[in-house]
Amino acid sequence: MKIVLINPPHRAIGSRIPDDHLPPLGLLSVAGPLIDDGHDVSLIDAEFGPMMMVEIIDRITANSPDLMLIGHSGSTSAHPTARAIAEAVKRSDPAIRIVYGGVFPTYHWREVLAETEALDILVRGEGEETMRRLADALAANRPLDAVPGIAYRDGHGKIQATRPAQAIADLDAYRIGWELINHASYSYWGGKRAVVMQFSRGCPHLCNYCGQRGFWTRWRHRSPELFAREIARLYREQGVELINLADENPTSSRKAWLVFLEAMIAENVPVQIVGSTRADDIVRDADILDLYRKAGVVRWLLGMENTDEATLALIKKGGSEATDREAIRLLRQHDILSMATWVVGFEEEKLSDLWRGFRQLLSYDPDQIQALYVTPHRWTPFFRIARDRQVIETDIRKWDYKHQVLKMRYLHPFVLIACVKLIEVAVQARPKALMRILFHRDREQRHSMRWYTQMGRRVWFHEVLEFLFRRRHLKNGPTLENFWGAPQDAEEESMLRPQRHIKSLDAAE
Repeated sequence: MKIVLINPPHRAIGSRIPDDHLPPLGLLSVAGPLIDDGHDVSLIDAEFGPMMMVEIIDRITANSPDLMLIGHSGSTSAHPTARAIAEAVKRSDPAIRIVYGGVFPTYHWREVLAETEALDILVRGEGEETMRRLADALAANRPLDAVPGIAYRDGHGKIQATRPAQAIADLDAYRIGWELINHASYSYWGGKRAVVMQFSRGCPHLCNYCGQRGFWTRWRHRSPELFAREIARLYREQGVELINLADENPTSSRKAWLVFLEAMIAENVPVQIVGSTRADDIVRDADILDLYRKAGVVRWLLGMENTDEATLALIKKGGSEATDREAIRLLRQHDILSMATWVVGFEEEKLSDLWRGFRQLLSYDPDQIQALYVTPHRWTPFFRIARDRQVIETDIRKWDYKHQVLKMRYLHPFVLIACVKLIEVAVQARPKALMRILFHRDREQRHSMRWYTQMGRRVWFHEVLEFLFRRRHLKNGPTLENFWGAPQDAEEESMLRPQRHIKSLDAAE
């Protein structure tokens, strides 16, 4: 079959402002197995430009594909654009079958298929094996009800869902279709040639607001040696300088992570690695952090979420102030940058809470911070807790964690954004932080901090201008449940557990 993959342009602030672009890992992960099965596969990355709708449709129809696959990592906020592309393609060429995948359609499959007939089939959960089976069934004109992990309309127009697919047991069995991209076009960290990769999928922790934990069903990891070998090959053959790990928690298994670090050191390639992990894993690994740095790790985003112990308990984060502070200290000791996420917008927060959070951030002393707004997803347990809160932003393109979407009891949206913007400036422009940007002993780290500061400044002004001139919050919006529907946490796990037990390095932990 002739298959075109579409990465729709994303309207989120963080995607539009930077000059760097990262390749669409999800689509490339599906592409590899399809290519190996003999399908003619191509990629249209509409993030570049970004492409206008007319150009996107012209390029799709010019390919005359049998099948079009559409998906985006910013699944919820990208949905309106994905739907608009699908509807435009159908108007231009109704014969093209359109498949849609990602986290949002995995859980909202009923609503997505009901709201538009342009999307023919939805993939629920991981796409590699499901798309292989789906493409095979479509090519042979076999019934779709035997393909697990999909939703579709049958011949009578009735919406159907097949049984859940099995989560992939062996992540190394499916290769990434790197040949579909020009590596020179993708960069990050201030112009460094870069890719997105996954060492692991899922997370073993129980944070109740996380929209990713249930999607991946179970934490699994790739072979540490094979993963390091692939990174080294990308450096030697394609000049890739930086790896952005898309994992939720790559360090979950100390044993597996240690093997990976040692394998990377043995490969001896000057690749930099950035990603996110938990502060308690950093503290756990205090004795091997020198290996982190030797293997190429230059920055960790630490999901601290909040500085209030009661809020951490509410969202079941499982962290503590002492652990967060110690993790940042340890990372700095080994010349690894720390970025602390700080989530605001909880219903009962007051000015005093923001002031306490500001003082706590100063005491943590991270190299960078990222302020986010609480954004409940219907399939998470936290949604049930927040179901009666009022929605003030009904444009789901703004449900990207960078916009306030829920009403607060005590703070007006203007007060919240003003406080957040002032705190961001105060934390990242304080003398101690500026001295690191200017005089950090590691030249590469100086470069990365300056790049992040420059990008953050552009995003900061964009967010302020958008709030002042392009946002109209609802005063009496619907409740969260009325807006999205009933809680869906009973369906939180998108797939069945892997069919066979994985013999992995963390089995004894």
